[in-house]
Formats: sequence, C-alpha cells, structure tokens
Amino acid sequence: MSADVVVIGAGAAGIIAAWRAASLGRRVTLLEKNDRIGIKILISGGGKCNITHDGPIESVLSAFRPNEARFLRPACYRFTNRDIIEMLTSRGLEVYTRPDGRIFPVHATARDVVSILASYLEQSGVRVLLRSAATGIDVDEHGVRAVRVGNGTIPGQRVVVCTGGCSYPATGTVGDGWKWARELGHSVSKVRPALAPIITEPRPPAEWAGVALRDCLLRAKQGGKEVTKWRGDMLFTHRGVSGPTVLGISREVAERLEGGSVRLEVDVLPDVRFEELTARIRLFVDQHPRRSLAGLVDEFLPDRLGPAIMASAGIDSNTTGAHLSQKARNRLVSVLKGWNLGDVAQVPIEKGEVTAGGIELGEVDPNTMRSHIVAGLYLCGEVLDIAGPVGGYNLQAAFATGFVAGESASVP
Repeated sequence: MSADVVVIGAGAAGIIAAWRAASLGRRVTLLEKNDRIGIKILISGGGKCNITHDGPIESVLSAFRPNEARFLRPACYRFTNRDIIEMLTSRGLEVYTRPDGRIFPVHATARDVVSILASYLEQSGVRVLLRSAATGIDVDEHGVRAVRVGNGTIPGQRVVVCTGGCSYPATGTVGDGWKWARELGHSVSKVRPALAPIITEPRPPAEWAGVALRDCLLRAKQGGKEVTKWRGDMLFTHRGVSGPTVLGISREVAERLEGGSVRLEVDVLPDVRFEELTARIRLFVDQHPRRSLAGLVDEFLPDRLGPAIMASAGIDSNTTGAHLSQKARNRLVSVLKGWNLGDVAQVPIEKGEVTAGGIELGEVDPNTMRSHIVAGLYLCGEVLDIAGPVGGYNLQAAFATGFVAGESASVP
C-alpha cells in the first residue's frame, strides 16, 4: 500500500511528524521496528518523562550550542514548548514545572504521555506498522520513490527519517538513519556520547554505588584547566558517576577526552566560599576540641563518603579538633571544595540518553527539514547533528523538528 508520507521511526519526532502530516489530510504510514511506539520517551527522565523545558523560546534555544540554536529557531517557534504541553494537557495530563524549568507529569508517567500521543495518531488516521523495520530508501533521478521494508517496499515520494541516534541500542536506535543518509549523499559528523554516565579510574568503592551528592558542583579539568562544569545532583555507580551533573558535562568530556586525559573534581559545598568554610571548621574546632572531625564532615555529605574525604585530606578519621593543624584544616577545605574523583576512563555512548553528531545541519533546510541533497527526503530529531543539555531540551527539539518535517512533507 502506498502512502503520501512515510515516516520512519516512532519516537518523539516521528510521532509528531506522522500526526501533523495526517492532520493535514495526507495518507501517512508510520514505521516502527519495535513492538510499541515511543520507546525512548518511555525511558526519558527515569520513566517520569521530562516533557520539555519551560520559559521563552529564546531561553530554551540558548541552552544549545550556537549553530544548533540557529538551526532549531524556526522549528521551535513553529511548535513551541507551550504547544506540546497544550496537546497533552488538553487530553487530561496534569503537568508541573520544577524550579529548574523542567516540565513533568504530576501524577502520571511516561507511559501516559505516550498513550496520549498514540491517541493523536489514531484519531488522525495514521497507519502505524509495528515490528516493521525499514531497511533502506529507494531513490531515482527525481528523488525518493519508496521505503524498503522486509522483502517489499512502501511506495511514497515523501519520506521523513527520524530514526534517532545510536544510544541505548536495545531500544532500536542503532544508527540506521545515518547509514541511509550517507548512501544518499549526506555528510554525517562524528558521533559522540551525550547525556551519558562517566566511567572513572579508579572506580568508586562498591559500597558507594547508589550514594548521591545533592546540589554539588562537578568540574572537568584537562591539563589543570577547567573545561566544563555543571551544578546539581551526582550519583555514584559501580563503574563511576552519573546523575544530572554528569549527564550535563558528558558531551564536552567525551570531546575533550580525544585530546588527552580528563579529571573530575566535585565541590561538595558550592555555595560556601573557601573563607566561610575555613571559619566553620575553625568554629567547630574551638567549640568541640575533643570531638572527632568525622562528625563535622558527616554534616556535609553522606556517611559512607566521610572517610574518603578525610583520607584525601591526609587526616585520620579519629583526629579531634584539638589535634587539627592549620595545614590539615586547609587541606580539608581544599578537598571539600575540589574532591578528586579520578580520571575519566570512558563515556559510554551506548548508555547516553542522546548522541551528539549526526547529519550535517548545513545539508538540511531549517525552515522545512527538507534535505538539500535528495528531493522528497525530510530529516528530524536526533538523527540530526543536535544534542541539547539535560532538562527536556532534546525532546523539545524532537517535537519541534518533527512537527515541521511532517507539515512540510504534506505540502503538495
């Protein structure tokens, strides 16, 4: 069966692209290799679904790198963060905005978000084919002609590719779209991990796994110079660290790692200046000369981490205030403000929530998502060379570019 528009990939971008094209009266076929739609949405935000980011569009765009923001600007103004929220709330989803601008469902989960999006597909008449993996795109001198699926093809002169990147390959995002794009003449920039955990060397002690540092400042340094930083929560894992701060710096760290070693440091008390912290320790020593300093350190961070902080400062855990030298006090302050977590061993791309790199933005029209290389080909979502920070930015980029691609592919 032929289609006016064939959409490959039923993630955030693909769902919106298919819905938009069908809502404009086109016959749309949505292909998904998995047995359900929205797999990456289901795991976003730890299953809670960070739908988008609040605030003016220019503020949202400022979170992206300048070239990415320029590309996304037309799409994000065409389909805003308010638009996707309106789509969901109009069908019963309650949402709330965190102080940091992230928008989540109030009572529901990512499953409910996907269920509502599925209702839009059904209502608009999109033909959804599950367990239907596209294997290629047929073209001739006039442009796109069909999409290969299994042993057959689906004829169509408008094809929207939104197959994602190559993070979480178990969800089906294995880089298919990049392979097809190269075959069709597109350039694909180097792919790197983004929003990924970091494996450290040495690895943390096993008993630290699951321990979190709240509202800390994580820094990455190379050659003694700070190259990136992020403030928020950090989580120790069996192999290294994760959490919002780690995801926030992972893209930059992965890029820097190609040029040499990168070290991670964490400021446990980012709101407390060196002088203030020194004064607090001095006051503790004066008021509690017989108490162990471990009691003071435990006020700043989880119990399991206290001995390591003390050891890093070269202080015995049983040292009392009366026996703390000025040099030792200064070392303790330095460690609390810049605890060395070790060197970065790896930023695993397969564990990233998104991937950086992809189809070169200069080869795609930002106003239509139309390929400059192949007539009838539209590209959107993570398959493009776009990767925003943690906070709902990437889903917004996917929704917006998907909307524009679906709308543009519907133009006669």
